Amino acid sequence: MNTKNLGNLNNAYEICRKETAKWAKTFYLGTLLLPPIKRKAIWAIYVWCRRTDELMDSAEAQQKSNEELAERLDQWELKTREIFKGNLKDDLDHVMADTFQNFPQSIEPYLDMIEGQRMDLNKTRYATFQELELYCYRVAGTVGLMTQKVMGIDPAYTNAPWSKSPDPSKAAVALGIANQLTNILRDVGEDRARGRIYLPQEDLKKFGYSEDDLMQGKINTQWKQLMAFQLQRAREWFEISEEGVRWLSADARWPVWTSLRLYRGILNSIERLDYDVFNNRAYVNQFMKIIELPISYLIAQAK
Repeated sequence: MNTKNLGNLNNAYEICRKETAKWAKTFYLGTLLLPPIKRKAIWAIYVWCRRTDELMDSAEAQQKSNEELAERLDQWELKTREIFKGNLKDDLDHVMADTFQNFPQSIEPYLDMIEGQRMDLNKTRYATFQELELYCYRVAGTVGLMTQKVMGIDPAYTNAPWSKSPDPSKAAVALGIANQLTNILRDVGEDRARGRIYLPQEDLKKFGYSEDDLMQGKINTQWKQLMAFQLQRAREWFEISEEGVRWLSADARWPVWTSLRLYRGILNSIERLDYDVFNNRAYVNQFMKIIELPISYLIAQAK
């Protein structure tokens, strides 16, 4: 690669870095703990995922018909397939191609994520958690699959001739699902404004909390019990994801533990708000982010 092309590629990665820092502050903090080649790859993947999400959820997208949105998704899928074939048109194409060269991976998680966006075209309610789990896998569990090759496996598990390389896929997908469930609980108020309810209908019924109650932002005993149940479920998915962190390469364990613990901290914030996610946005404050860094480091060394 000549100097000019390398400069253009570095500029493109810098754009990805800035976008990640702007829109995913907690996630971005974790990426800074990775080696440069890995953090750049994660920034590129994040921006591809954000672009995919914006096809459905940006302010511009809200003004378009379902037919127009479906066409955008079809075009994005074609563009993604072209990237994997090496047919590149813009800066994001080039950083993605460079990422795939450094960390070869399958196209399937990318196509699955696009399919998750297609679910949002016509599906605004989820009858059961099983339905919601599929959605969470497609829009977020796939991120775990996209990034697991970047994170890598600890050579200690693969160096011996009799070693069988562990498969961290289950844990990677679980972390994505846990993060998406956290997003859903944090964003209940915003989603209802778009006519979407991601909390399973079976759970609303189980706790005696109606859809009308949710649309009105009613906070009562039933709502708090419902949310406590949802938070516990999300925490269980985080626990599943923890099982695979120990397999990761040494330079990835600290960042992943940091991101995992910080994102799980949003659940604690929801509890501190007494489950009022209609009038407040749950987040992890700067002090807690600073505190979590050394704690996550110590945990990473012990695993």
